Amino acid sequence: MERSRIPEANVIDAFRSQITAATAQRRPLRIRGGGTKDWYGQSLTGDVLDTRAYSGIIEYDPAELVITARCGTPLAEIEQVLAGRQQMLAFEPPHFTHLGDGGLATIGGVVAAGLAGPRRPFAGAIRDFVLGASILDGNGQRLNFGGRVMKNVAGYDVARLMAGSLGTLGLILDVSLKVLPVAVAETTLKFECNASDAVRKINEWAGRPLPISATAWRNGVMAIRLSGAEAAIKSARTTLGGEAVDAVEATRFWDGLREQTDPYFTDIPDGCGLWRIAVPPIAEPAPLQGQRLMEWGCAQRWWVTDIDPQQLRVNAYQGGGHATLFRGGDKRLGVFTPLAPPLMAIHRRLKQQFDPASIFNRGRLYPDF
Repeated sequence: MERSRIPEANVIDAFRSQITAATAQRRPLRIRGGGTKDWYGQSLTGDVLDTRAYSGIIEYDPAELVITARCGTPLAEIEQVLAGRQQMLAFEPPHFTHLGDGGLATIGGVVAAGLAGPRRPFAGAIRDFVLGASILDGNGQRLNFGGRVMKNVAGYDVARLMAGSLGTLGLILDVSLKVLPVAVAETTLKFECNASDAVRKINEWAGRPLPISATAWRNGVMAIRLSGAEAAIKSARTTLGGEAVDAVEATRFWDGLREQTDPYFTDIPDGCGLWRIAVPPIAEPAPLQGQRLMEWGCAQRWWVTDIDPQQLRVNAYQGGGHATLFRGGDKRLGVFTPLAPPLMAIHRRLKQQFDPASIFNRGRLYPDF
């Protein structure tokens, strides 16, 4: 077990003082770590509550596959420590350092944003790895949820509500995450096919006991990453066929998707938005104009387009999914698909319980939330 030094006690007191003052005045606060995801979501409103002073790994037990860290701990630091024990955050959270203003992604921001990389559909989402968390609510109270080992996690899993909440429910102080071993071997195969064939093949292969850890399709080329034991990968290569990709090129490709440094994500024409469409993986590719890319077993589909947002969202809904304006475009029409009234009512009740004065990241998820 590894422990970091305990930070000065007045760090949390400073957080609490800022929160209680904001609540008394009903003045919004903007929770911010490295600022690498300031572009994500709706508006940025309020005085900055900087989490980086509360940093450090509290506990790491490689045998139990659990790490606990404070909210301001850089993601790079956590990944370095895990790599030293041949372990990893299996959901491959993006750093997005190049999209910020020079800061480093923090683990609190990773959980709050809820974003994941290419391995997500095969390993799980961030919320699947959150074992416990401590937060400060809108009254400055410290609340503890879950635990630091799997056997202690029981009851209503409030800690996982923090994943993807964009800081609207409270300030995450620390979080305990399940980690996994790094695969012994890994290889990437590529195939030439159109979008419809990619959907068919990927769904067919997903139903087999194959060690698939990532998929992607664009410009008539489908890529499949295999991760696991040497024997399993060798058998899968015999079954699937395809052309093996050089290891360096493959790493660059998957990192480019994870961090969105790939030209697909960086060369966005003026007036266009980058849209993320979540649909059932078996859905046929929609005949929409613009550049397309599919990943996550064809369940996550990207469009770079200037199409009318309402039309795009209607198409996504007809395909059984929803659409998010990831970057660019006009945010005035809403970044996230509006929730159905019953779901919005649940969101509002949760917000009222955790943040009665609505000070945390006001308007970040929805304009009036």
